[in-house]
Amino acid sequence: MEKTSKNFGNKEHVLNYACQLFQLSRPPKVGAVMELIRKCQPSSLKEWEDWYFENAYTDKKDPKKATKVTIETIEELGERLYYKIKNVVIPQWEEAFQKLTLQDCIDYVYNVTINRTFDGYMREKSVVNDNLAKIFKDVIFEESDPHLDHAGDIDYIAKVGSLQFGLQIKPITANANFGGYSLSERMKASFDEFTEEYGGKVFIVYSEKGKIANSEVVEQIRAEIARLKSIEEK
Repeated sequence: MEKTSKNFGNKEHVLNYACQLFQLSRPPKVGAVMELIRKCQPSSLKEWEDWYFENAYTDKKDPKKATKVTIETIEELGERLYYKIKNVVIPQWEEAFQKLTLQDCIDYVYNVTINRTFDGYMREKSVVNDNLAKIFKDVIFEESDPHLDHAGDIDYIAKVGSLQFGLQIKPITANANFGGYSLSERMKASFDEFTEEYGGKVFIVYSEKGKIANSEVVEQIRAEIARLKSIEEK
């Protein structure tokens, strides 16, 4: 199938960075597009485009505050993106470029390879072994098989009988990292594929000093375990 996406060349990096950083393409701004396109089931780009602008609403926690997404909405988001890049991103990058040293680059590669890998590994083990495994003692938690398609997005799998749910474990500082951490449409698709294949949902667990920062996820996981058990019993 021929791709319809526009090629932005080397502009893609700055556009993607700024768009993610300021969350201008997230569901609260443009609606849950993967959910929308699955409802549409389009056979052409034009069909999807028309259907989107007829049915898309900003994804708000309170449905009463959701507003219809229009072409003007997209244009306004594009204008905000342009302003942010010109007045925030470029000045920040120019300052970083001017101060960057060879030693910074050497230290960064070393840090990413050694320190951050170790920190991430220990964080994952602590969240699972010191927290979730003690709360849900009848669930088997295992590291995700690195050879499976979902391994890049899912750190741990949890087995409830023959069914499984997934865990992605992130530091609480992830939202402040490069580009800001947000669930991409590709990742949403990966999570959906996992659910379709293994039966359970995928949960993002934020960690802070070995503890679960988004404590509400524990009750969400508890409800999911109960749901999977009820399926197993049928």
